[in-house]
Amino acid sequence: MGEAGATITDARLEEYRRELTGYCYRMLGSPFEAEDAVQDTMVRAWKALDSFEGRSSLRSWLYRIATNVCLDALNAGNRRALPMDLTSPQPAASAVLKERPEPTWLEPVPDAKVLPAHPDDPAETAALRDSVRLAFVAALQHLPAKQRAVLILREVLAWRAQEVAHLLGTTVAGVNSALQRARATLAEHPVRQTDTVAPLDAGQRALLDRYMAAFEGYDMEALTALLHEDAVMSMPPYDLWLVGPENFTGWMLGTGSVCRGSRLVPTVANGAPAFGHYHPEPDGSGFTPWAVQVMDLDAGRVRGVHCFLNAARWFPLFGLPTRLDAEGRGVVG
Repeated sequence: MGEAGATITDARLEEYRRELTGYCYRMLGSPFEAEDAVQDTMVRAWKALDSFEGRSSLRSWLYRIATNVCLDALNAGNRRALPMDLTSPQPAASAVLKERPEPTWLEPVPDAKVLPAHPDDPAETAALRDSVRLAFVAALQHLPAKQRAVLILREVLAWRAQEVAHLLGTTVAGVNSALQRARATLAEHPVRQTDTVAPLDAGQRALLDRYMAAFEGYDMEALTALLHEDAVMSMPPYDLWLVGPENFTGWMLGTGSVCRGSRLVPTVANGAPAFGHYHPEPDGSGFTPWAVQVMDLDAGRVRGVHCFLNAARWFPLFGLPTRLDAEGRGVVG
C-alpha cells in the first residue's frame, strides 16, 4: 500500500460521505441511488487504497471514483423527472390519475443527507441548499451525464476547470466547452425561482402555519388566499399536475377530498420546508402516512406543493412517525 494510502482510515473516508451523497443525488436524482453510489465509492476506495499515492487530495480522489460510479449508473439513459417535465397540466374537472413506474420520478431527499451539518460559510451553504431544490435537480436531468458532472463540479462545488479536467481525464478546453453546452441547455429549461428559506424568516413561518391550518381544516377559501396565481401541485407517482388556485382547490374538493381531516407534520426536504401528510383512519383512532409534501415559497405565497405519495418509501427516509394517534401525536413502531 502506498504511504499516503496507509494513513487513511475508515473515519477519514466517512468524513466525505455527506457531501458525496449530495453530489451523487444531484447526478442521479434519487437519494437511494445516491446512497448506493456513495457506498460503492467507499468500497472501491478502500480496495484501491494501495494505488493512492497522495498526488491529489483524498477529496478529489473520492470525487473521481464517485463520478465514475454515477456515470456508469447513468449509462442506462434513464432520466428522472417531475410531472411538469413529462405532461401538460390538466384542469381539475377532467384530471385523470395515470401512474408511471420507477425509475421515472425525481425523488425528494432530507437535507440532513446532503447538506453540511455544521456550515462554516452561510453563503456557501445557501448556494448548496439552492442546488438541491427539486426544480434545479430536475433541470440537471436534461443534461448528458458528463455535462451534468461538469456543471455540478464547476458551478455548484466551485472546482477549478483544471481540477475538473483532471478528474474527468479531459482537457480544460473540453471542460469549458461542456460547461458552455450545459448552460445553454439549462437556459432552455429555466428553473422557477423560489425564496431562500434557510433559516425561515417570520413571514415564511407564518405562511407555513397558515397553510398547515388551512389544509388541516380543509378551508379552501383560506388555502386559495395563500397560493400564487400560477401555483403548481404535483403528485408522483402520478403524472398529473395542476396549475392555479382554482384547479388546486377544485382537486381538493373532488378526487382529493380523501385528504379531508388530514394532519401535517413539519420536516425539511431539498433545502425547502416540507410536511409529512397523514390521512385519518376510518375508525378515528389516529392517522396513517400518506405523502411527503415539498413546498415552494415565493414572495409571501405558496408557489408549489409537490406530493410524493409512496409513504412506505419516504417516511422512514425522513424519520417521520409511522403513525399519529387520535390527538396527532407521533407514534413510532
